[in-house]
Amino acid sequence: MSMKMNGLDPAEKYLAHLQSENRLSAHTQLAYARDLKRLAEYLDAAGIAWRELRAEKARAYAAKLHQSGLSGRSIRRMLSAARGFYRHFLRAGEIDANPFDNLRAPKSPQKLPGALGVDELNDLLADAGKKSGGNDPLELRDRAMLELFYSSGLRLAELAALDIGGVDFAQSEVRVTGKGGKQRVVPVGEKAKEVLQAWLKRRGEFVNENETAMFIGKSGARLGMRAIQQRLNRWAQRRGLGRRLHPHMLRHSFASHVLASSGDLRAVQEMLGHSSIAATQVYTHLDFQQLAKVYDKAHPRAKKK
Repeated sequence: MSMKMNGLDPAEKYLAHLQSENRLSAHTQLAYARDLKRLAEYLDAAGIAWRELRAEKARAYAAKLHQSGLSGRSIRRMLSAARGFYRHFLRAGEIDANPFDNLRAPKSPQKLPGALGVDELNDLLADAGKKSGGNDPLELRDRAMLELFYSSGLRLAELAALDIGGVDFAQSEVRVTGKGGKQRVVPVGEKAKEVLQAWLKRRGEFVNENETAMFIGKSGARLGMRAIQQRLNRWAQRRGLGRRLHPHMLRHSFASHVLASSGDLRAVQEMLGHSSIAATQVYTHLDFQQLAKVYDKAHPRAKKK
């Protein structure tokens, strides 16, 4: 007897167990039900009772999911649902083995975030400078945010949480708190310092008493992440970039440009606050010309004597 999705069947028993133990949201409950229904359809088509499924056929199920064009992430989720289902009944003593143990889905290629070219960024920042004209303090603030994003490769949450004491102008560095509460110190470029100092001279026109945020809104309170995103997109639209401008693009542009110039992956890793070099390797990329230059310079047999 294969699983069915109506009546008091094994799948419903398992979902009821999850709901009582983990108090799943309605959305998560539906996701589990859909994934188990996919497994039930496979079992029905193959004529296999759910208790009789073995590792070989479980692998065939994973292969079928892969052949259907699903992403590695979707396949991992479906196999996780199946593994959990069989684990539950294994613990209950209703089956002898979990056919999905040690079965892993293929990894999905990680998509690199978009990056702006150096000329695009120079145009964007120059445009911001023209529009602020030194008269509108909020546009001066926006320019300071753009400069700092690109200068130091900050995450959106890091910039939003930045306090005025986080920037050391004498040492040309900014101290931020990243993922997992880890602090790091990142260099700040001269252009960014210049605009930040100009913004700080105007910040007092809005700031609420005891507000420590570097970037504030009209209300005088800390500017939120969504508001920062909206301001960046406003600049992108004015400049006619033809695409949305996300802070992550500025962070990736920072990493890509520094890496292309220096070739120092470890230094970029430290500045980005990545715990492993693998994360930096995915996050950044070298174009072919830069790779060719590194090869020609480093490889002992790259050039003719």
